[in-house]
Amino acid sequence: MIINEINLIEKGLTVICSNVPVNEKTTLDILCHDSNGQLVILQLNVEEDDAMLLQGIQSFDYVDKFKSFLKATYNKHKIDDKEKPRLILIAPSFSDAVRRAVESMKGIRIDLYEWEYLKLGDHKGLRLQPIFTWKLVEKPKEEKFPEKKRELKPVKKKEPEEEKPPSPQSPEPEKKEEPKPEPPKPEPVKETPPPPSPPKMPEKPKEEEPPKRKLKLF
Repeated sequence: MIINEINLIEKGLTVICSNVPVNEKTTLDILCHDSNGQLVILQLNVEEDDAMLLQGIQSFDYVDKFKSFLKATYNKHKIDDKEKPRLILIAPSFSDAVRRAVESMKGIRIDLYEWEYLKLGDHKGLRLQPIFTWKLVEKPKEEKFPEKKRELKPVKKKEPEEEKPPSPQSPEPEKKEEPKPEPPKPEPVKETPPPPSPPKMPEKPKEEEPPKRKLKLF
């Protein structure tokens, strides 16, 4: 049903092959490529199962490893082996753990789709609803404004001015130089007399010593 309604998932998808064994426990359900030639892996499940995320990553590694071989094998398809493949998981529901793991995963693009089989009277069909899809945000292009060309204005040539005859000027009276005063002569420096020496103090007269008495011997 998914292969028959492949355009419900994404316009431009082309199925390459299906049911490709990857290892003993994992099978790649559907291998496609988009309109740009990028390989797209579809991993399907009929019930909610967290193990399908691991199976999808194993299928992704397998395709990424052998994408050049797949391009040579399926040469009728326009496969771009320079681009990394991307993974789409399709199940009736997904747990919160799987959603958080997919949102935080880097280096691999994983989209989540929930499927539902509806019956309305005689009409029945498959309904696919995207739960989590990667949106590639393009950088805004810088607007380039056209540069204004500078117009070169012609330079006006200055006309040569007519030489005017010099106007007669009255002769300035000669200035008499006034006599400059002579600088004052330096006054002679007076020598200051040396200070008077202090008066000498009169010497004290020497006291006469009393006469010495002679001792008489008996």
